Amino acid sequence: MSRDIWDPQVYATYADERSRPFFDLVKRIAAVEPEYVVDAGCGSGELTRTLKDRWPDAAVHGFDSSPKMIDKTPVDVGLTFEVADATTWRPDRPVDVLVSNALLQWVPTHRELLATWVGLLAPNGRLAFQVPGNFDADSHRLIREMCQAGRWRSKLGDLPRERPVDDPVDYLDRLTGLGCRVDAWETTYVHLLQGEDAVLKWISGTALRPVFDRLTEAEAQEFTQELGEQLNAVYPRKPYGTAFPFRRIFVVAEK
Repeated sequence: MSRDIWDPQVYATYADERSRPFFDLVKRIAAVEPEYVVDAGCGSGELTRTLKDRWPDAAVHGFDSSPKMIDKTPVDVGLTFEVADATTWRPDRPVDVLVSNALLQWVPTHRELLATWVGLLAPNGRLAFQVPGNFDADSHRLIREMCQAGRWRSKLGDLPRERPVDDPVDYLDRLTGLGCRVDAWETTYVHLLQGEDAVLKWISGTALRPVFDRLTEAEAQEFTQELGEQLNAVYPRKPYGTAFPFRRIFVVAEK
């Protein structure tokens, strides 16, 4: 988790679409007057700031593995940030609310990490997380197929991840086994993206980052041109924009 898995500029292009699941998650957290709130994988910290608005008396802390993101975090009273790895981060006191928005899909050991995080919670503390559930979607299928075919296989063949996350029922089963009360659900958003190559631009900020890490600039341009043509065929641009269905999985667990 040490590399930058987000492009801050591209990621910010779709800030409204990407923030909506965060707010849908947080509104289901029934914590009353928590003292210590943590945002794991806080990114640029703009959403972390809204946790301070939700619980103004709490100390709110965010951490992210990307120095580029942490460099963009806001400076506000009651907010602190640090560069840290989700798998090794440990708080200096029990956590009342631990939020993780679109982080755990990048952590291969996140199923085991959930047990660690539950152990970090204060009595009646809440763990709330959201992960993409769209790995069977055409957007990701096309990336897998390109990585494993032709000239790209030697450089990218080991990258595709079939199912890096579980379904809501699986998380419910795991977390109830840890003694938590669990609220788990899923939602499919239909994002209406504007401009040319809209889906390609969306995934360039996240899903394609590991691909770009392996390729030269010229190779990346060739890869994205080929992928973009396939994406445009599957997700055609209409006069009103490009419809992009996106499934997400939500869990709120109370210790």
